[in-house]
Amino acid sequence: MIEREKPMAENSKTQPSPGQGPDDAPDLSQALWREKLDAAPVRVGRPKTKVSTTIRLDQDVLERFRKTSPGWQSRINAALRDWLAEKG
Repeated sequence: MIEREKPMAENSKTQPSPGQGPDDAPDLSQALWREKLDAAPVRVGRPKTKVSTTIRLDQDVLERFRKTSPGWQSRINAALRDWLAEKG
């Protein structure tokens, strides 16, 4: 016989805490909030300091960087910076 998960009981569902219901949210159309929202900087997308490009690398070099975990492109960038610093 296959055992199936039992549904959660109604009383064990998470209920919002007092003072945190949808009616307790601040009115963002008030002047104070409007000013704060208008003054907040908007940051969308990737940083503009990087440039997308295509570069041809040897397969073994690329595989070694990719195996090291996420962030391998940043590590290639750092290795190139180190090389540039050595060359002066």
